Amino acid sequence: MTLPLDDLRVVEFGQLLAGPFCGQLLGDFGAEVIKVEDPAKGDPMREWGREKPHGKSLWWPVVARNKKSVTCDLRTREGQALIRRLIDTADIVVENFRPGTLERWGLAPETLWKTNPGLVITRVTGYGQTGPYASRAGFGSIGEAMGGIRYVMGEPDQPPVRAGISLGDSLAATYACLGTLTAIHHRTRTGRGQIVDSAIYEAVLAMMESLLPEWAIAGYQRERTGATLPNVSPSNVYPTGDGDLILIAANQDSVFGRLVTVMDQPGLATDPRYATHGARGAAMAELDTLIAEWTSTRKAEELLTALHAAGVPAGRIFRAKDMFADPHFAAREAIVTVPHPDFGELPMQNATPRLSATPGQVRSAGPALGEHNDEIYGGLLGLGETERANLRQQKII
Repeated sequence: MTLPLDDLRVVEFGQLLAGPFCGQLLGDFGAEVIKVEDPAKGDPMREWGREKPHGKSLWWPVVARNKKSVTCDLRTREGQALIRRLIDTADIVVENFRPGTLERWGLAPETLWKTNPGLVITRVTGYGQTGPYASRAGFGSIGEAMGGIRYVMGEPDQPPVRAGISLGDSLAATYACLGTLTAIHHRTRTGRGQIVDSAIYEAVLAMMESLLPEWAIAGYQRERTGATLPNVSPSNVYPTGDGDLILIAANQDSVFGRLVTVMDQPGLATDPRYATHGARGAAMAELDTLIAEWTSTRKAEELLTALHAAGVPAGRIFRAKDMFADPHFAAREAIVTVPHPDFGELPMQNATPRLSATPGQVRSAGPALGEHNDEIYGGLLGLGETERANLRQQKII
């Protein structure tokens, strides 16, 4: 099957998550992603993750899927010269080092454009390539704090909390992918590449809805509100009679009417205390108590069947085991398996979003360190076996 980006070659530098997740997204839709790693240690993501069957990370096969691994010591002149040859064949470079790192290695954009003027250079950092904070070390968690999302996450009487995933890194990588493809589109018109500058804190800030004008115009500071949003009700997690939890989102007038009909209390829809969006927001606590008293007398499956039949948005709080058992996940192939030398058939999330004619595809799990040295350095760049052996002996690759 033809993949939509299979005419693009990406050279991916960097490590951990922000840059590599951008490479993962491009690879999912067919780009040839050549990941350059340190010969001695490789990407630290090879060691990350709590569970390590066979002593190996379960995170690495996902973030490095659909990629080829080559090794190169970029701190040596020989390694830098070798990688410049590789970049001359590429359409895109993705990196997430501190600003100035590529420049110190003789890989500045201006240098690369001399021999490859159409190259798109995607740079993912904590603070961006410019500004007074540009040189600071910036992890995803710091970007989440600066971008505003950490302050509004958690319970009102507790310090801010974090999501259980690397939210800032993934957002910056997703925006980096968007910027990369936009720059490639621009290249089709001009023949020229450009820099895509994706900062973690700005990617988080982009998701913060009306946070800024609320403060600047209305003097309102969003605060932590736990499982709810201010003045949006009912929209919460409710207990069931069999010890489960379900989420019900019925804050729109018509949907609220459908909910209270299922509850056998249709009069609540016209009760002045709950009849409008504003009234329900003001009565959030008492309305949540009312709904919880109803849900706690019924089993989860019974509730969900009735709510779905009535057109009320509702659902379970899914865990991994629920995803594997769910028929909708199965029908849409949201989870796929790929062969792995240690884990056998390894499950992971499928490529998204769905394209009707040229959907993305998970073709391989993350590669072994330097697995593609011979294919890339020998087949693509034409280095002979003796030359490659010398580079290995000098620990350059």
